[in-house]
Amino acid sequence: MKRAWLIAVLFVAGCVTPDVVPTETVRDIAPTGTLRAAINFGNTVLAQKDPASGEPRGVSADLARELARRLAVPLEYRAYDAAGKVTADATRDAWDIAFVARDPDRAKDIEFTEAYVIIEGGYMVPANSPLQTIEDVDRTGVRIAVSRGSAYDLFLSRGVIKRATLVRAASPQASIEQFAAEKLEAAAGVKSPLIEYAKAHPEFRVLPGRFMVIEQAMAVPRGRPLAVRYLREFIDELKASGFVAASLQKSGQKDAAVAP
Repeated sequence: MKRAWLIAVLFVAGCVTPDVVPTETVRDIAPTGTLRAAINFGNTVLAQKDPASGEPRGVSADLARELARRLAVPLEYRAYDAAGKVTADATRDAWDIAFVARDPDRAKDIEFTEAYVIIEGGYMVPANSPLQTIEDVDRTGVRIAVSRGSAYDLFLSRGVIKRATLVRAASPQASIEQFAAEKLEAAAGVKSPLIEYAKAHPEFRVLPGRFMVIEQAMAVPRGRPLAVRYLREFIDELKASGFVAASLQKSGQKDAAVAP
């Protein structure tokens, strides 16, 4: 009887296969022994602050927590208010993983996984503006507020905007404040937060459509081949398992889509 019980216990234990990440891969992802995750609160689709504790929540924080669990290392959040500031720190040993949009201008310092979330870039304008379509915005005399170094700043700067002028601010929030204070003709940004802002400020409206699709991915500084290989598989798995979709739903991000 005792022997049969022991065999049963061993059988059940054998069915539970814990995540075991090779030591050299853990070291490549988190060389200090702590996973330092850059969290960009400037993109409220991906990250929000818990109103009670101030702790990060949202899909970026959930992915970071799950990764730290699998690596069996402590997790440390590094807070930022703009994606451009995150990417500027890629060569300064300031973080181990980040959650930013895939972009060729960033690829010289960063390696990306495939996208895990797709969001849209859009324009907000004054409610009485003559601008009615995305195409209307690129006109002489139109000033567009953008967050410096953001995915949409990089995209619009690559010859997409030919006649209008980009006015850069330090963060998404700062760009909206500058747009309103200086009465600029348009503000570019992630469309979902712009819509929420316009709902609270009826003197503004968001133009229909989008000027770009923003592919949000996990990123690591260049020179960590084991890290990027593991993280690409990690993101593919969490998209396929429904983890990413559940995280977006939990944080109330109905307009964001899980990347295919």
